[in-house]
Amino acid sequence: MRVRVASSADARRIAEVHVRTWQAAYRGQVPDEHLDSLSVEERESTWFEILRGSNLPGSGVFVIEDDNRAVVGFVGLAPSTDPDATSDTGEVGAIYVLREHWGAGYGSTLLEQATESLREAECSSATLWVLDSNARARSFYERARWVPDGQQKIDDRGTFALHEVRYRRTL
Repeated sequence: MRVRVASSADARRIAEVHVRTWQAAYRGQVPDEHLDSLSVEERESTWFEILRGSNLPGSGVFVIEDDNRAVVGFVGLAPSTDPDATSDTGEVGAIYVLREHWGAGYGSTLLEQATESLREAECSSATLWVLDSNARARSFYERARWVPDGQQKIDDRGTFALHEVRYRRTL
């Protein structure tokens, strides 16, 4: 496995990982109709714009490749935009690894890369949001020394809502 900084050329593959992982990880937590309607093409244009705005170490995306040099996961980070965040709080905004690579260390490697990059950006703490019903992800974060900090939010998607809890880690 190899971690590297993502470029705009990775937008398509990141979008594919994003859609496939949502469909695998959130089945039973997010309505099937929504998961089945996710579009790689729509996500690709969004990821292309995100990648154009990268400014590491404090904001950007890393990808992880398997032994065949195929992108199988990614992590995005940026300064936190939470209303209670201080200027030295970073955020892991997204971390996804294809299901067939779960449990093989890819997610842990990406999460450590993100926290190290935020340290380099002189962040003293980092946060991330996770679905409150996502026991697998919550256990993963807790094994990596992230802790729930008591904050919650509801992401209203119109036809359904995502209930999220915030995790925090001192860097």
